[in-house]
Amino acid sequence: MEVLYGLHPVEEALRSGSRRLDHISVARERESRRDPRLEAVLDLARAEGIRIASEPREQLTRHCRTDAHQGIAAFLRERKLLSPEDLLAQPSPAGGAGHRFFLALDGVEDPRNLGALLRSADGAGIDGVLLPERRSAPLSAVACKASAGASEHIRIAQAVNITRALETMKKHNIWIVGLDERGAKEYTAFDFRQDICLVLGREGAGLHDLVKRTCDHLLRIPMAGSVRSLNVSVAGAVVMYEAMRQRRGDRQPDNPPTPPPSQAAKPRKGLGS
Repeated sequence: MEVLYGLHPVEEALRSGSRRLDHISVARERESRRDPRLEAVLDLARAEGIRIASEPREQLTRHCRTDAHQGIAAFLRERKLLSPEDLLAQPSPAGGAGHRFFLALDGVEDPRNLGALLRSADGAGIDGVLLPERRSAPLSAVACKASAGASEHIRIAQAVNITRALETMKKHNIWIVGLDERGAKEYTAFDFRQDICLVLGREGAGLHDLVKRTCDHLLRIPMAGSVRSLNVSVAGAVVMYEAMRQRRGDRQPDNPPTPPPSQAAKPRKGLGS
């Protein structure tokens, strides 16, 4: 049985209907406060006929293996991930001029980074996320909590060999675009209005060499400070939202507003005035 904790993740699991919930447990101390947010989630559960149990907060902490559960946890049947072929079988979306946009993670090992990337992917309209079977953070309760419930809505596939999966995508006319600090082109100069799979690498180490050689393009994010790169979840969000901006046809206004005239500077008093 899988445990999902936190108000947002449990609520989104109920709303998505993608997985079967066995029951929900609520901390007695939290339940007695009559919290409107908690009551709204429990009303959803009751409407779905899901059993609600009440237990001490310490017991809930033992189930979740953390005290950051916000007084609620859902117990679900184990999630079955999709295959790379399942992602490719999905019809092209109507948005983005019919172009598909996937995200592949080449060895992201921090579950919080995984959750943050799933949250950004859902917000940016990603059509599916590809994870390697090994050397990757699991889709755990920590990752789901960090995704704020987005993990319950986005299509997630798992590949035994991510390089082979990317090669299969290339055969389906999908451009493989990796993010690398030594990339030949800045991400804002790339045209994302085509079928694309964005590939992000490991924390600190980046893309594996074989994955890097599989990429059709390597992009970089320019850095103005002393640090050479961004956290992988931040970098992924930056590029995904640039892609969404391009695919939605956003542009600068033709007639930008004129800034208000600056007021004349007041005469400054000298020292001792």
